[in-house]
Amino acid sequence: MTIPDVVQRLLYLCDTIPSKIRQLTDEDFSTPRAPGKWSKQQILGHLVDSATNNHHRFIRARIETVPKIVYNSDDWVNAQHYQEMDRAQLLLFWEYYNRHLAAIILVIPTEELLKKCDNGDTESHTLEFLIEDYLRHLEHHLKQMVDL
Repeated sequence: MTIPDVVQRLLYLCDTIPSKIRQLTDEDFSTPRAPGKWSKQQILGHLVDSATNNHHRFIRARIETVPKIVYNSDDWVNAQHYQEMDRAQLLLFWEYYNRHLAAIILVIPTEELLKKCDNGDTESHTLEFLIEDYLRHLEHHLKQMVDL
């Protein structure tokens, strides 16, 4: 998938997902999927956290030498109490943050896509890989919430 394809897909998700999430009942949105699992509301919060951390990766990989940006997703979700947040506010934040990321990704010069970032895996990854992986991760979690 090319970077313009990633941007197009990301904007498509921003255009289509909010209405699908708004159609969920409060109970479906806030009830954990199973004991010890996140609710759809917490998954949406996790996707905001993912956007936040990847935002740092997408920028810092361009201006620093192999930055290390790692986070514990469970700790982030728990610390922010997404389960108690207003759905409309959380959904708008997710949508607009991803629109912002799409704009950032679109203007990254091709030669900078080969710059690297350490995200805690056994090896550092290129910016291009991290951008594509961000979309894969996003879609994985969105499928847990709604039909794509």
